[in-house]
Amino acid sequence: MEKKGSQRYGTLLQHPLLLLLALAIGFVIMDPFKMGPLGHHDFKPVKHDLAPFKQVMENWPRDNKSRLGSGNLEFVDEVFGPESLEFDSLGRGPYAGLADGRVVRWMGEDVGWETFALVSTNWSEKLCARGVDSTTSKQWKHEKLCGRPLGLRFHKESGNLYIADAYYGLLVVGPEGGLATPLATHVRGDPILFANDLDIHKNGSIFFTDTSKRYDRVDHFFILLEGESTGRLLRYDPPTKTTHIVLDGLAFPNGVQLSKDQTFLVFTETTNCRIMKYWLEGPSTGRVELVANLPGFPDNVRLNEKGQFWVAIDCCRTVSQELLIQNPWMKSVYFRLPIRMKYLARLVGMKMYTVVSLFDENGEILDVLEDTKSVVMKLVSEVREVDGKLWIGTVAHNHIATLSYP
Repeated sequence: MEKKGSQRYGTLLQHPLLLLLALAIGFVIMDPFKMGPLGHHDFKPVKHDLAPFKQVMENWPRDNKSRLGSGNLEFVDEVFGPESLEFDSLGRGPYAGLADGRVVRWMGEDVGWETFALVSTNWSEKLCARGVDSTTSKQWKHEKLCGRPLGLRFHKESGNLYIADAYYGLLVVGPEGGLATPLATHVRGDPILFANDLDIHKNGSIFFTDTSKRYDRVDHFFILLEGESTGRLLRYDPPTKTTHIVLDGLAFPNGVQLSKDQTFLVFTETTNCRIMKYWLEGPSTGRVELVANLPGFPDNVRLNEKGQFWVAIDCCRTVSQELLIQNPWMKSVYFRLPIRMKYLARLVGMKMYTVVSLFDENGEILDVLEDTKSVVMKLVSEVREVDGKLWIGTVAHNHIATLSYP
């Protein structure tokens, strides 16, 4: 054994270029001076469950007319990162959760937007209101204080608005608005670190996603990079005021939507680029099934009147990304290179554009709309179909997009 080890070391010494390469790789992996973009993070990439890129793209229909690009930009620089859009039982809206911590409501041309609800007693205009800069890194250090409302849902009978806030968990506010009341901030003693989206069952239960037990919203990019799967699907029970874990071990659980008959719900796993189904009733109760693999990274999913599902997708993943996903050691080295993250991301093809897709309950693709040139939106978070119009939200931009449909 000692002889073979000596031979290996001898080979390295006889080939100084190999020795230098080995030392360079070791230096990058150790990153002792924290020079790489992940230098201050405990970065632990893992291999995760992603359908082969070629297989997905070969079966994915394209929108050659880029129809979504013909949509309209609405409320430019009036709303800041409107991730989720909602309408109340009286048809008023849209309501939108903003990057500055507010939930706002559109009151018509004469009044404009008004603040409908806040999720935190810490909120003040001086601390939280940054206008168009709310969707930039200037807001990040204030998010935990100001809040970041993401998923929004109205309870049709009570008129209450339920909110999934990235930092304050699950909350509710009455029909008149105001300061929202926290409902769920912990489950089994552990904090809900990243509440993301929700839906309300007819029995009053609220299903919602907690995206990660390791990273909060500001650091959400690291959930994708690592491929970690500590996310959960949770259920809040109003009569007992208790929160329960429905599913765990999920890879960036994001949007959630009950089916029209409420026998199942679907949720998106952003990291794994797919839509999943969880059965609530019938012979398959408790079972999880694949609905569809996607060409990009899904966000929210919403139901239309026909019981079909609109999915917002940041498109598209690439062969290079798949290579890194299948080889975590390679990803660990690559993202520790002393190069700015945006350039590393660009080199592996992380240049996104918006796709929205309509599915039936069996995962069959009914329609695909694209904005390949990012005319109306580069990053999309949600699409709602209301009265012959698509309302499209975004966590990253300062406007809403609309498109007549069909």
